[in-house]
Amino acid sequence: MSLKGKVAVVTGGNSGIGMAIVLELARQGASVVIDYVAHPEATAALEKEVATLGGQAIGVDADVSKLADIEKLIQAAVSRFGRVDVMVNNAAVETRTSVLDTTEDQYDKVLEINLKSAFFGTQLAARQMIKQGSGGRIINITSVHEDWPMPGNTAYCLSKGGMRMLTRTAGVELAPHNVLVVGLGPGAVATPINLLTMQDPELMKKLDAAIPLGRMARPEEIADLLVYLASDESAYVTGAEFVIDGGLTAQ
Repeated sequence: MSLKGKVAVVTGGNSGIGMAIVLELARQGASVVIDYVAHPEATAALEKEVATLGGQAIGVDADVSKLADIEKLIQAAVSRFGRVDVMVNNAAVETRTSVLDTTEDQYDKVLEINLKSAFFGTQLAARQMIKQGSGGRIINITSVHEDWPMPGNTAYCLSKGGMRMLTRTAGVELAPHNVLVVGLGPGAVATPINLLTMQDPELMKKLDAAIPLGRMARPEEIADLLVYLASDESAYVTGAEFVIDGGLTAQ
């Protein structure tokens, strides 16, 4: 599944699932724009790692809750690499708060980073892809919690549910332009966002027991599926959701 000659933008790209996605896209030949808002040293290290793979990557400090910063990401891709072929809306935060406890500031932060960024990332990437005339791929990193309630993390679930409907509706709207929109919904993944769970043996035992495959996913396993969705092999896939959770939600 070669992505040689393709240009990808990955939001939240310097850690966790985003980092794994950047590296796998680069391994398959894509040039990558890495969005980040913290830890520039991690971005610099990731750029160097991509170079060792024979690829090209640039980091862009951009807060994707702001429309102007999403525009900056698209412009950086076009200025440096000439085009945008793949947009990965991956950036996300959570507050682990309930309906009763979530403040307005917490709600706004989660919805702006998770859902607003995905909406305008889709919009701006699609406009560029249509301008290029060759179509493209927009991949929204959602979660099993787009559909499966997680009490105590309500704003996060709401944002992921919104991404699911964004994927389905934009997939229909943009299909005539050959801009394909898909959702990728991981279950439990061994990333920094799950560090507190991973550091608690009892919580990990309970989690592993709930997953038919008996373990959390590795970030690289999410990236492997994403590369298929970014490639020409997925040319008949749009408006669809792909859940990758070790069987968690099948029970």
